[in-house]
Amino acid sequence: MTPSELQEGPVILIGYEYRLQLRAEADLFPEVASFTGQLRSAVNDSAILATISTENGGVLRHNERTIEIVLVPTITAGLSPGSVTLDLVRTDLDPDRHLGVLLDIPVVLPVTRGL
Repeated sequence: MTPSELQEGPVILIGYEYRLQLRAEADLFPEVASFTGQLRSAVNDSAILATISTENGGVLRHNERTIEIVLVPTITAGLSPGSVTLDLVRTDLDPDRHLGVLLDIPVVLPVTRGL
């Protein structure tokens, strides 16, 4: 993961759990760190669709270079087809530090749903 790097990743399937691992080239995710991110329809949209964090299990730290984004089915069920935007902030520092990660993730309606 480097600045302004475009990567392909999985789409969000409405109603299903979504997981995405992010790997950094440096030790950006120390054990004591906490992270928060807001999901919005677009960067300039005022409505927050969901807030994920290390506290609510939406951001999982695997090691100093890897974290995982987790959107539970109750979050994805509330999304509409199109895309969502997500960024991450390290919240255990004073002041909080934006990680410079901006994700634009496609959202699709799966054929098999409502199980």
